[in-house]
Amino acid sequence: MLAAMSTSPTPTSSPGESPSRERGDACPGSLRLHRADDGALARVRIPGGVLSIRQADVLREAARELGDGELHLTSRGNVQLRGLGQECGGRLAELLGGAGLLPSWRHERIRNVVASPLSGLDGRGRSDVRPWLTALDELLCGSDKAAGLSGRFLFALDDGRGDVDALGADVTLLGRSDGSALLRVGTAGADLRVSAVDAPRAALLAAETFLDVAREAGAWRVTELPLSSEELLEMTGTALRAAGVDTARVEHETPATGAQEPGYGLVGARGTSGPAALCAGVPLGRLTGTQWESLTRAGGEVRLTPWRSVVVTGVAREEAAARLAEWGTAGLVVGPDSAWTGVGACIGRPGCAKSLADVRGDAEAVVTAGEPGTARLPVHWSGCERRCGHPKGTWVDVVAVPGGHEVSRVRGDVRGGPVTVHGSPSDLAAAVTAARRTCS
Repeated sequence: MLAAMSTSPTPTSSPGESPSRERGDACPGSLRLHRADDGALARVRIPGGVLSIRQADVLREAARELGDGELHLTSRGNVQLRGLGQECGGRLAELLGGAGLLPSWRHERIRNVVASPLSGLDGRGRSDVRPWLTALDELLCGSDKAAGLSGRFLFALDDGRGDVDALGADVTLLGRSDGSALLRVGTAGADLRVSAVDAPRAALLAAETFLDVAREAGAWRVTELPLSSEELLEMTGTALRAAGVDTARVEHETPATGAQEPGYGLVGARGTSGPAALCAGVPLGRLTGTQWESLTRAGGEVRLTPWRSVVVTGVAREEAAARLAEWGTAGLVVGPDSAWTGVGACIGRPGCAKSLADVRGDAEAVVTAGEPGTARLPVHWSGCERRCGHPKGTWVDVVAVPGGHEVSRVRGDVRGGPVTVHGSPSDLAAAVTAARRTCS
């Protein structure tokens, strides 16, 4: 097993530049570790963020036995294990494989699938994407061709509410109220309508069509191709029809609610009978083993979200209030008034050699000094210009620079002029707070 493991740095590029593809994709996984300043790092892909209690227990055990004891959530609903020893590969593979978290060694890094975390729980979506999730993962792991995808290529399964559709995936399936699905490819201005039964196969064929072009172009994601998303959509339609999948080209359809990340606390309508689902936010995406166990012992399934929160299903309704109180006491976010709502950060110092500051410590200092409230933009703290893990849409960008930080507001691809703050923690807190309140 150790022969399957390796450690290599991840290639980087400056903002606005085309990424270098001179070397192979070095995106870390469970079998290929990344060397960081705090030890080796493993990124465990968890399609749809869905974990059984057994799988959750194994991840906690792996973090405790092999790493720093913490579980780090990513912006794709995956889990990173940090502080790993360089010789831990065989044991890690043994643990993950035994829990069903490595269904295919060849495909483990390409199982990048985000899914609407509240699908089937709150009645707001147009369809339940869970059957798509299971089918797509099986198709990916069974495709020799799909093994050539980059570890950065992303699938999104949206139940029609518009949450993960907004994350900029390479291939998206969007549920419709008539039971069909829309296939979205990159930023194309139209979609392909397919049946719900054909939807997972259509997503796989779209990715395989991408690979036909990507190999020659050296592209890892749809946005890096030399042709437009519209052209790729046409090619995908041709491939689908050749495979016997009925399609129809339709204009973009507005999602059901335009909802973004799940609200914290009880999910769905109050006063209903049956088990409940609860959602808790994780400050900076970092969970101790004790916090993780508190979450996983509460219900029947865990769903990790792309917003670094956790949805726990199957909670006894009479225990819901006590569980939320327990999580709040443990430092998790269980209501909208938390000062941690919308706050994210890269790993920063000392975990990353490229970082210029301990941005997690900086973020915590600003949160501690700030005031709770809900009318605020998301904020992401970055230790360098790579901005690892930053959100989509409109957000506040705080980047460490020599001697201080730059604070700016981002809307899509447009970045406002930065305010540079040197030295003063109080001035930095004031600048970040002001930027987050600028909602116009």
